[in-house]
Amino acid sequence: MKSFRVRKNDKVMVCTGKDVGKIGKILRILKKKNAVIVEKLNMAKRHTKKNQYSNNESGIVEKEMPIDVSNVMVVCGVCGKPTRVGYRYVESGGEKKKVRFCKKCNEAME
Repeated sequence: MKSFRVRKNDKVMVCTGKDVGKIGKILRILKKKNAVIVEKLNMAKRHTKKNQYSNNESGIVEKEMPIDVSNVMVVCGVCGKPTRVGYRYVESGGEKKKVRFCKKCNEAME
């Protein structure tokens, strides 16, 4: 099973493509496609037909399309820069807990 260093609700910056430099929040992670869907980024127009069972209207709808996970970087909440993510174990109350940290400022990410 694949594991990514990004999670749902992380702030990410797009590194390549038409939306380069823009920041958004991850809505979904698509593990089979190795991609993520970022809020209000990589928008595409889709033509839809009217459906009598669900009250969908016909017309042109804009929706977010997947971006490959290698084309986004996590934005650190402390320093505000796009960064790589590392993991370390922190002991608190006799328990070891796995925590993500920013490789630039060396601070915990949650």
